[in-house]
Amino acid sequence: MRAPETRRIALRGLASCGVVLCRGLSILLLALGAAACGGDAGGTRTAAEQPAPGPPATSPVARQAAKRGVRLQRVGRFSSPIYVTAPPGDEASLFVVERGGTIRVLRDGRKVAQPFLDISGQTTTDGERGLLSMAFPPDYAESGLFYIYFTDTGGDTKVVEYKRAPDDPDRADPASARTVLTQDQPEPNHNGGPLVFGPDGLLYIGLGDGGGAGDQHGERGNGQDLGTLLGKLLRIDPRRQDDRPYAIPRDNPFVDRQGARGEIFSYGLRNPWRFSFDRRTEDLVIADVGQDSVEEVNFGPRAAAAGANFGWRPFEGSKRFAPGEDAPGHVRPVLQKPHSQGFCSITGGYVVRDPELPALAGRYVYGDLCEPSLRSAKLGRRRARGDRETGLKVPQLVSFGEDARGRVYVASLDGPVYRLAPR
Repeated sequence: MRAPETRRIALRGLASCGVVLCRGLSILLLALGAAACGGDAGGTRTAAEQPAPGPPATSPVARQAAKRGVRLQRVGRFSSPIYVTAPPGDEASLFVVERGGTIRVLRDGRKVAQPFLDISGQTTTDGERGLLSMAFPPDYAESGLFYIYFTDTGGDTKVVEYKRAPDDPDRADPASARTVLTQDQPEPNHNGGPLVFGPDGLLYIGLGDGGGAGDQHGERGNGQDLGTLLGKLLRIDPRRQDDRPYAIPRDNPFVDRQGARGEIFSYGLRNPWRFSFDRRTEDLVIADVGQDSVEEVNFGPRAAAAGANFGWRPFEGSKRFAPGEDAPGHVRPVLQKPHSQGFCSITGGYVVRDPELPALAGRYVYGDLCEPSLRSAKLGRRRARGDRETGLKVPQLVSFGEDARGRVYVASLDGPVYRLAPR
C-alpha cells in the first residue's frame, strides 16, 4: 500500500463490497474483486447492463460531445476487461483480454462462445496482478504466433508465446506455450503490463519499478538502475534464437554498455501501464502512473526515445521527488495531470487516426481511473496543446485499444467495452 500521504478513495461499484483503494496505486486493480462484487456475469447489476455512461442529453457536456461528433458505442460486456486489440490486417476480429486469465474474441461484432485462451489456473489476481495484455506480430496471419503478459501464481511477470490452433482461428493451442521472458516481482503492485509490437516489428514491453512506494528497492531505486529490467521499456525480438528464448536487437541503446541490460530501450519509468505508437507517424506515447501528486504522458519520435531517461525516481513529472538524486538528461513529460484535480492513475490511449472521427483526428485520447472524463490533446515535442474533455465519461477506465482499422476502444472494469464511434 501507499505511504502515509495516501488519500483513500472508494471506487464506484465496489463500495457495496467494502473495497477501498489507496489513491495513486498505479492500476486500479486492487479493486478488482469484481467477481466478489458481482462485476462479472451474474450477481448484482453492473454498469455494463446500463446504457452507456454519460451526462443527460441536454447537459452542456453532452452538447459538447455531440458537437465534436463522437459517442460511446458498446461492443460487449466482459469479465473484468483489461485490454483490447486485434491482429494486423484482420478487420473482422477484436480480442478482449479479461484480467482473470481468459481472452475473448468478437468476430464481426459477435462474441465467440468459447474463449480464445484460458490461463486462469496460471495467474493470480491479487494486488495489481493478472493477465494484463496480449500482442500479435505483423506476420500473425501466417505464423499464428501471439504473446501474452501476465503475473504467475507466484506473482512474477511472464511473457509467453502461444500459437493459434491449426484447425480453428478462434482458438489458441494451449500446448504451444513457450516462456519468452520471466521477471521477478518484489511487490504485488507496479507490474506494468503492456505488450506492443512496434513499427519495426519488434516487441516492446513495459515493466514497472518493482512496486511498494517511492521506488524503494535498491540504493537508487530501479528506475535509474540499468542493471535491472524493472522500471523500463524493453525492446526484443521474441522469436527463439538458437538456445536463447529471445534475441536482443543489436541497435538497442545499451547493448554495449557494461553493467546494463541490453533489452532496455528507455528507462526512468514508475509504472508504464499503457503506451502506444501513432500508426501514422510512429511516434511513441508512454503514460506513466504517478506516485503522490502527478500523472504524466511522455511523447516523442521512436528514435528519440531510444535510450531516453524519463526521470523517475528523482522526478515525478517535472517535480522533484527524491532530493539529492539526479536523472541525467531526463526527458520532461509533455502532459501532466495533478492529483489535486481528481486524477490518480492515468490510462494511456492512442493518437486517433480513425477517418470516421475527424473531430479527434491527430489528437491523443486518454483517461484516468478516478476521473471518469475521457480527454484528448494534441501532443508536441515539448508540450501538449488543447487538452480538453471529450464530453464522454467511462467510470473505472482501465484501458484503451485499437483495431486493425485504427478504430479506438475503451474498457471499463465494470465490464463494458466501448468503441469511440461517430455521432
